[in-house]
Amino acid sequence: MKFSDLGLSDKVLAAVEAAGYETPTPIQAEAIPHVLQRKDVLGVAQTGTGKTASFTLPMLSLLEKGRARARMPRTLILEPTRELAAQVEQSFAVYGQNHRLTVALLIGGVSFTEQLKKLDRGADVLIATPGRLLDHFERGKLLLTGVETFVVDEADRMLDMGFIPDIERICKLLPFTRQTVFFSATMPNEIKSLVDQFLHNPVRVEVTKAASTAKTITQRLISSGSKPWDKRSTLRSLIEDAKDLQNAIVFCNRKRDVATVCRSLQKHGFNAGALHGDMDQTSRTATLDGFKGGGISILVASDVAARGLDIPSVSHVFNFDLPTHAEDYVHRIGRTGRAGREGMAISIATKADRKYIDAIQVLTGDGVEWIGEMDFSSHSEESEDEKPQSKRPRRNRGGKSKSENKSGDERQSKSRPKRQSSSEETPKPEEKAVSIPEPTPQPRQDVQSERRSAPKAPQQSRPSQPRSSGRRNRDRDDRQVIGMGDHVPAFLLQPIRPTKSKSQDSDSAE
Repeated sequence: MKFSDLGLSDKVLAAVEAAGYETPTPIQAEAIPHVLQRKDVLGVAQTGTGKTASFTLPMLSLLEKGRARARMPRTLILEPTRELAAQVEQSFAVYGQNHRLTVALLIGGVSFTEQLKKLDRGADVLIATPGRLLDHFERGKLLLTGVETFVVDEADRMLDMGFIPDIERICKLLPFTRQTVFFSATMPNEIKSLVDQFLHNPVRVEVTKAASTAKTITQRLISSGSKPWDKRSTLRSLIEDAKDLQNAIVFCNRKRDVATVCRSLQKHGFNAGALHGDMDQTSRTATLDGFKGGGISILVASDVAARGLDIPSVSHVFNFDLPTHAEDYVHRIGRTGRAGREGMAISIATKADRKYIDAIQVLTGDGVEWIGEMDFSSHSEESEDEKPQSKRPRRNRGGKSKSENKSGDERQSKSRPKRQSSSEETPKPEEKAVSIPEPTPQPRQDVQSERRSAPKAPQQSRPSQPRSSGRRNRDRDDRQVIGMGDHVPAFLLQPIRPTKSKSQDSDSAE
């Protein structure tokens, strides 16, 4: 079968022929006719099989009719990472060279100004990451009511990165009559529920087993000690002993390990570069361009480079850390052995990685051979730059280590007279002449309850305590006060007049 048998337009066929492609891949041969008929499509195929062209080519043919309006894109493509979104934009530039279409790229790390200019002019194709797309929508700079075709690429990666709630929100903003296309290399249960919710009678295109690896990739495992410098030494040995190594990608699970492994390779003379999510977009783009152009031969990366990056000449993939999810292993080694080429994937395993190895073999169904014996003991010698900081001698402000200070202190202690110990200088508690008893704590009482209670017996005399020289304390009298004491109000001292009887009142009236 040829591309001319799929129903593509003449302009698209001319661009495909100019790019040097003649025969479509199995996923392209089955998916393109359904997309041209505006049916919902669910494509499942292993990485490196040409899924991007499966929706790019038919979309270009459909976009030849109609025109874009300001802030209302005609098609929308969601990608999980910036690098993959930029790669899809390049595919539209290659295959759409005979079209006058406006392609807008909305990704993070780039100024809003240029993106707004393309949106105001009208975008035929909008390629975006979910976060930046929602940012433009919330600012009122974007309307999604005119989208005719909606594509979600690498749907399982969207799930891993936590974009599923954003996708659900975006789907609700799109018109009900849209065409929806989902592509993924694996199909977890969460993606199946999302497909059932937003796709209407989709055509399932599955050319290979889900989560399967390409047969052109040779997979190997090698054991290593669990210490970081053991694994770095093993990695360097693998790179030095690799046959026909043109360039390679080294995958790490954590971003800080990416920087550490990259510095270690550079110190030992390897041409290495780092790529992870915490880097700014300019540095990420420069590193990726340098790797594609041959300026960097070894790319140390996190899983941000595990999905969709199409670099045909990658000969080797090294897993410095085995991924915690078996699906990520399929995507990582899929960076090599693309388009029928031979590739080599070697994973460094420690004793703690046994459960990950079992999960990978269950998912892929492939038995991975070991290089040498399965020995997880530490077998590498620490070089000066590989030693951890905690093992190096600590120095004080004078520049001497603790061992040097200790020997100097011992020499000085011999020349000094021996001081009396603190136990000889301080008398023991039982040898003191006078012991002052500690006052026994008394329970606190409520002041108001004391005032309401009946008068108590005279208090016993307390030992005299030094008083302050204040006037208030000098006038203080500790005698018990009965009633009001000497402070009787004057109106109470006035005599009481006797009351008159009724007979006395009548006599006085006569």
